[in-house]
Amino acid sequence: MKTKTEVAVYYFPNYHPDVRNDKWHGRGWTEWELVKRAEPRFTGHAQPKVPLWGYEDESDPQAMARKIDAAADHGIDCFIFDWYWYEDGPYLHRGLEDGFLQAGNADRLKFSLMWANHDWIDIHPLTRALQPATLASGKVSEQAFVAATEHMIERYFRHPSYWRVGGGLYFSIYELMNLVEGLGGLDETKRILGEFRERVRQAGLGELHLNAVVWGVQILPGEKRIDNPNELLDLLGFDSVTSYVWLHHVGLPEFPQSDYGAWRDEAVVKMSDLADEFQLPYFPNVTMGWDTSPRTVQSDKYEPIGYQYMATVGGNTPAEFETALRQTKALAEQKSGGLNIVTINAWNEWTEGSYLEPDTVHGFGYLEAVRRIFGPSKG
Repeated sequence: MKTKTEVAVYYFPNYHPDVRNDKWHGRGWTEWELVKRAEPRFTGHAQPKVPLWGYEDESDPQAMARKIDAAADHGIDCFIFDWYWYEDGPYLHRGLEDGFLQAGNADRLKFSLMWANHDWIDIHPLTRALQPATLASGKVSEQAFVAATEHMIERYFRHPSYWRVGGGLYFSIYELMNLVEGLGGLDETKRILGEFRERVRQAGLGELHLNAVVWGVQILPGEKRIDNPNELLDLLGFDSVTSYVWLHHVGLPEFPQSDYGAWRDEAVVKMSDLADEFQLPYFPNVTMGWDTSPRTVQSDKYEPIGYQYMATVGGNTPAEFETALRQTKALAEQKSGGLNIVTINAWNEWTEGSYLEPDTVHGFGYLEAVRRIFGPSKG
C-alpha cells in the first residue's frame, strides 16, 4: 500500500504584537504594516496584496481556529512554525502559544517547529543602503540552547497535536552553521544534540526526528552555505533534510519580474538532484511565489541591488502552483525513501510574496489547488 504524502506548510508568526517589535518599531506593530503600505514598484506589479480575512491578530485563538480549519479542509497536515529563541529568550511565540495551542480545533492540524536561528536584522523595511543593523544574533550558547529545548519539551512536545515523522518528534533547524558556531564547534554540537535527544527520551516522549534546512544560494545577509553537507549531517546525527524556499537553490534571472513556470521547472529538476545528492531522506519543497518589495522602503528606487531589492515572480497563478504541487508530490513519492513529505512555502509569508492564505484576488485558489492534489479534509 502506498504511503500517503503529508503536506507541511511553513508558518511565519510576525502578525501579532510582540514586546521586541514594540521596542524596535513601536507599540502594537506587526508585519501587517508593511503589507498595508506596499506599492506597485514597476508596471504590472501586483501590489499591495490584500488578505481576504483582513489584518487579523494570529494570537487570537478564534482567528487561528479559522486558519486551522482552512488548512485542514484543504489537505494540509501540519504547520511548521518558524520559531525564534535568542540568547536572551523567545521572540514571536504568541501566534503558536496563545493562538494555535489555545484554539478549540487544534486537534485538526499537527504542528512542529523550525528553529529560525538566523540573525534577526533590521529589514522591516530595508533602505537602499543595504547596511541593516543586527537586532538579535542567531548564535546561542549551550545554556540558551538548553533553555530553549526545555521550553520545547514542556510546552510543545507533550501536546497531542505535535507532528511526528517516522515516529520521531519533528524538529528542524534553519541555520546549521550558526548553531555550530554558537555551541562552540562540531564536537560540542554533536554532544549537545545527543544530550537533547536523551532529555526527550527521559521525559517519556520517545525519539526526536532532527531535520536540517539546506540551501545553495545565500539570501539573508549572514546566511552561510554548508560545503560538505553529508559529512556534517552524519556527524551531527540528523535524520532528514528539506528546503525552505526555491530561491535557496534557484535564482531569478529577470528583473523586475521572472516567470513562475520557468522557475518551477528549474526548481523541480534541482530538487530531484538534491534528493540524489543527500544520503538522508530529502523532503522537496513547493514555493508559491516571491516578492520582497513590501520589505523595502517604498519611496526608495527599486533596482536590483540585492536582497530585498531584487527580482520578483509573476505568473504564479493557482493553476501554475497546482502544476508545481503535482510535480513535487510525484518527486516525493519517487525519492523520499518511504517518508513521503512535501513542504510548502508558505502559509503567510505575505511580505515575501509566498502565501496560501486567501487574498482578495484569488480567494481560496491556492488552498483549493492543494486540496485537488493532496486529497480531502483532515479531522
